[in-house]
Amino acid sequence: MEKLSVEEIIGKIQNEECFEAVSEDYSFTLKIEKYVHYVCGAVHDGHQFRRELWEQCLHTEYDRWFEEDPCTKTFVQTHPIVIAGCDSRFEYDLNRGPEDAIYEDAWGKKLWKEKLSDLEHAKSLQKHSQFYRVVHALIEKLELKFKVVVVYDMHSYNWRRWDREVPVINLGTSNIDNDRFGTIVEHWRQSLSEMKLPYGTKTTSKINDTFQGNGYFLKYITNNFKNTLVLATEFKKIYCDELEAIIFPEVVKAIEVDLRERIPAHAEAFYLAHRNAL
Repeated sequence: MEKLSVEEIIGKIQNEECFEAVSEDYSFTLKIEKYVHYVCGAVHDGHQFRRELWEQCLHTEYDRWFEEDPCTKTFVQTHPIVIAGCDSRFEYDLNRGPEDAIYEDAWGKKLWKEKLSDLEHAKSLQKHSQFYRVVHALIEKLELKFKVVVVYDMHSYNWRRWDREVPVINLGTSNIDNDRFGTIVEHWRQSLSEMKLPYGTKTTSKINDTFQGNGYFLKYITNNFKNTLVLATEFKKIYCDELEAIIFPEVVKAIEVDLRERIPAHAEAFYLAHRNAL
C-alpha cells in the first residue's frame, strides 16, 4: 500500500492505473486491483479519532465504537475496488453532507465539552471534502468506461435498541430510481436472504424496514451520476456483541467469504440488465 495525496490518487484513477493507497492524511483507503463496473464502499468502518479532540469529546471510545460500523470493510476486502473511511464518524460523518457532517450531539448525548474552533471544524471538513473528490473521480471514470455502475454501500446497525424483530440485512432504497432499478434491487434482497451464516442463523432481508437509505454517500453519487446505482446494505450486528464490544471473527469471515461470490454475481446481473438500456 502506498501513501498518496488526493491529487496523486485522482491522477492514477484518470490514467486508469491499478493501486492500493491510503490518503496522505490517513483518512481513507482506496484499492483498485482492476477497473470493473462495481465498487464496494465502507464509509463508517473507521475508528480513528484525532488526538486534539480527545479531551473535548464527552463520548467514550466505546460510545463511538458502538455507533460505528466495524468490519464492514473486511466484509468486502477481496473485491477489486474498495473505498473505506479510516476516521470515526464522530470526528466527521462521511455519510452526512458537509453542512451537518460534524455532530453537535450524537444519539441524544452532547458530543463536545465546548464548541469546536473554526480551525478544528475546518480540519475535519477538509477530509470530508477530499474523500468526495476521490469518489467523484472514481465513479466518473467507471461510468465513462462501463456506462453503468453499481456501488455496494456497506453498513451495520445495532439491533438491541429495537423493540421488535428486525432483519439481518436491510436495504435502503428511498433515494434511488426504483422504477428503473427496482427489479435488480429485489434481486439483491433475494440473494442476500440466501446467505448461509454460522449457528443456523436465518438470514432475513427486507427493504426500508429499519433504514431507508438516506445517507449522503448514496445521495451524492445518485445526484451526480445518473447511471450509477447505490445499494445501501445494512447488516444487523450479529457479527459482534455490541454491548461487550467483542467481535465474532468466525461470523465476519463467513459474511466475507459468502460475499466473494454473491457480489460479483449480482454486479454481473446488473450490468447485463442495464448496459444496453442507455
